[in-house]
Amino acid sequence: MSETLQTTDVAASDAALLTQTAIAVRAAGSALRERFGDVVRYQTRDELMRALAANDDTALDILRPRLTHLRPEARWVEEELDGGALPPGEWWVVDPAEGNVNHLHALPEWAVTATLVRDNQPVLTVVHLPLTGETYTALAGGGAHLDDRPLHVSDTAGLGLGLVATSQARPDEDESVVRRVGSSITAMLFDALVVRTAVPATLHLANVAAGRIDAFWQFAGARADLLPGALLVTEAGGRISDAEGRPWTPASDSFLAAAPGVHAEAVATLSR
Repeated sequence: MSETLQTTDVAASDAALLTQTAIAVRAAGSALRERFGDVVRYQTRDELMRALAANDDTALDILRPRLTHLRPEARWVEEELDGGALPPGEWWVVDPAEGNVNHLHALPEWAVTATLVRDNQPVLTVVHLPLTGETYTALAGGGAHLDDRPLHVSDTAGLGLGLVATSQARPDEDESVVRRVGSSITAMLFDALVVRTAVPATLHLANVAAGRIDAFWQFAGARADLLPGALLVTEAGGRISDAEGRPWTPASDSFLAAAPGVHAEAVATLSR
């Protein structure tokens, strides 16, 4: 079999897998939507963690068996907050309730995501927003879509006209990272048109892919936060790097996704 034919077969297989992955992710999203409504009250960190885990488990009970059935040989990343490179081979990187704390607070900004990573490269991803019914998908070499509509990043020509976004450092993040986040927001407030700060990262990145936001940056961060959006933005024509403009990998200590027309200026601002 020729290399060209083998590549075509793999692409066709991945496209079919993306369709089935989207079905599984939507099913998990439906289960989380049924749990959404009133604000979930908690008085201690332990109570908060139990409430977050209950949402995660609801989605994982659907996602784990279905995705394992679709790709039995793929291993499973057990900790959604982990970062860094993965061992070779295929891995499911899943965030069963991306923006989980928003779900608990009856806020609408949350999603379910699943990404297949092959030799540390995301090859397909699904990001589903259960409250709106929107599903963002991307296939390596096959483009990014919102439902059936192709996505493309904005054509904004300068950071001074750009709407940019970042997400908050974790509550237990290292102090140096927290201070770096704060100084970067200050720098962007001087250089960009509008700065948005909120969680989760994936929804900002979906908006970059859709051309609604011109750039997103983050320091540190987990694979499950960044891999889905990295593939969406790349396949929508955007640029991915670290904050200093170097090639990004899951082991990088910073992340930048931007429309081509603002990427260089964003790097300059974040590097000050």
